[in-house]
Amino acid sequence: MIIGIDIGGTTTDIVGLKDGKILNPVSVKADDPIASAAGALGKFVELRELPLSEIRLIAATGVGAGQIRDQLLGIPVKKIDEFDSIGTAGAYLSGLREAIVVSMGTGTAIVNVQNGSIHHWGGSGVGGGTMVGLSRKLLNITHIRTLMDKAAKGRLGMIDLTVGDIAGGALVGLPESATASNFGKVSDEANESDIAMAIINLVGQTIALLGISAARSESLSDIVLTGKLSTLPLIRKVMEGVGNLYHTTFIVPKHAEFGTAIGAAIKAQSLK
Repeated sequence: MIIGIDIGGTTTDIVGLKDGKILNPVSVKADDPIASAAGALGKFVELRELPLSEIRLIAATGVGAGQIRDQLLGIPVKKIDEFDSIGTAGAYLSGLREAIVVSMGTGTAIVNVQNGSIHHWGGSGVGGGTMVGLSRKLLNITHIRTLMDKAAKGRLGMIDLTVGDIAGGALVGLPESATASNFGKVSDEANESDIAMAIINLVGQTIALLGISAARSESLSDIVLTGKLSTLPLIRKVMEGVGNLYHTTFIVPKHAEFGTAIGAAIKAQSLK
């Protein structure tokens, strides 16, 4: 078995790969890279009741992978480039040979998979970390799930300025409901649910537009979403709204939230 570990800014993901099957993806908090990697590995083997001797290799990727040495708990470690891991995962999980892959984690990374090659297209500091930071400062909420629950009854019209607000109706190619300015019309009557929904809308729209821009610049039609945010219903609803505006469909494959760890394991397997 090969283990893929993605040591991110806020969480560490781990997944097993054996005979082409993805096994027991799990996450742990990532305060310290080495401790979180060891903790994730311990959690994985405990869940599977697996002896460490069954693990041939650990494929480590993510921002914290550089702090992991050549072995972890006596198992060899292979460092895998994060962008290679993202692109490999997007192609593998979606079954596509060419696509833009958007990894939605603490920040956002965008990778181009095309003509048998993978390269970093760009990205943004807007991501899950943005949602957590804004919700902590504005709402005293520290967990994304709590933010999602709070936003369920949120009214964007109390926070965001729309095309209709400015133009009095639709414009060519833009419905009156399209966002003209995030947080551009904060009402004194706005409540916490409204603010929560506006935070989610800001992050989801930004990531969606970046993905669409990347796809258009590379003449690609498929956009694959991976990372923790890709599985959150409200984020997906926001992104689908942007996609409908630009006649684009976002693809969220199975196991998308563990994509980078999966990609690292697959890449390591191909390098053996």
